[in-house]
Amino acid sequence: MELKILVGTMTGTAEMVADEMSDALSDAGHEAEVLAMDDLDASVFADGGVFLIVTSTYGQGDVPDNGLALYEGLLEQKPDLANVTYGIFSLGDMTYADTFNFGGKKFDEALTGCGAKRVGDMFAHDASSGTIPEEDGVEWVKAWIENFKKACEIAA
Repeated sequence: MELKILVGTMTGTAEMVADEMSDALSDAGHEAEVLAMDDLDASVFADGGVFLIVTSTYGQGDVPDNGLALYEGLLEQKPDLANVTYGIFSLGDMTYADTFNFGGKKFDEALTGCGAKRVGDMFAHDASSGTIPEEDGVEWVKAWIENFKKACEIAA
């Protein structure tokens, strides 16, 4: 399976998580390309396919600066993403309970609003939990791949 991991980050943590996920996917025989959201727009989804969104939350529940153009493009252009399947690993801090993991939630709403199909639940990592996000990311992506395979079997 080929998939693209799109990374929204301010401090680099989401990128580290995405890189670890990519390594785990590669070890399992899948091809994964990690792309920072910098300079990406909604056309990244034009050919359809399988995507993972790995994003932090910034400020008052915002998507990271490097993902803002992509996010706003989805909202404004509303492309038909019926041929897109995705999963979301979101990073946040429960200390900010009112906006906890809103970066991931906003991407989720934008993608489903364009007709993309999410597989599994969004993972909401909590920086206050004491767990290591890269380790949580690897465990989540392994389970996500199994959920994706099951979804494909059901659809077939």
